[in-house]
Amino acid sequence: MSYELFAGLAMFSFVSSITPGPNNLMLMASGANFGLARTLPHMAGVALGFTGMVVLVGLGLLGLFDAYPVSYDVLKVCSIAYLLYLAWKIATASSNPAGEESEESTGTPMTFVQAVLFQWVNPKAWTMALTALSVYAPDQSLLAVLLVAAVFGAINLPCISVWTLAGLQLQRVLTSRRRLVAFNVSMALLLVVSLYPVFL
Repeated sequence: MSYELFAGLAMFSFVSSITPGPNNLMLMASGANFGLARTLPHMAGVALGFTGMVVLVGLGLLGLFDAYPVSYDVLKVCSIAYLLYLAWKIATASSNPAGEESEESTGTPMTFVQAVLFQWVNPKAWTMALTALSVYAPDQSLLAVLLVAAVFGAINLPCISVWTLAGLQLQRVLTSRRRLVAFNVSMALLLVVSLYPVFL
């Protein structure tokens, strides 16, 4: 891979990883509701889950979708249903300012395994993976696929960390139950809006 192509891959990885999407919105909400320590498994699941997804798709998993076109429609329906479920979970995540625990708190942060599995129904993750592989690893050779995955692995985690840290900073503002509920509902609505590209 030439320097120019590598630079383009790095820039694409950064822009696609730092911009709003389901992962980043959920991480910001988790940071605001549960704090950094309880959000770390979620962050690790996003970073490692997406990197693994790039590898598996690049090494031939995409061929299964080409062989069975109806699987695209199934994936779309599953993505929409699960994202709507997650939006509801965020909207009702916590009633306690700054993620304080109480018997009334019903929300729980996403686990590592849940975050890994979520990448497979995340429309933005699919768009990122397919675009990166088609542009920067068109021959789908093992080396090219691993390089694309490695670049995303190195860039994605710092980018998603910014969103978690933004959520932590919001804890200073979300000092009342009313503000926290308003924030969670807003994040849930933004997550639903992020489904817009799925319908295009």
